[in-house]
Amino acid sequence: MEIIKLREDYIKLGQALKAANLVENGVEAKFVIQDGLVYVNGKQELQRGKKLVAGDLVEFQGNTIKIEK
Repeated sequence: MEIIKLREDYIKLGQALKAANLVENGVEAKFVIQDGLVYVNGKQELQRGKKLVAGDLVEFQGNTIKIEK
């Protein structure tokens, strides 16, 4: 499980995928999210700009990202 520590109140979903090195860039993040491959807290998420806050869990291709304060 990858842990991302927040520097501010939130991080956007696309940025979190990049920070965890699960995608190469924002364009790739956009496509995997649009294709319905990313789940936030167990629900399919289609918005790249979705704001993630402490406690959120992101799942993508068998990888989990936990957002912490």
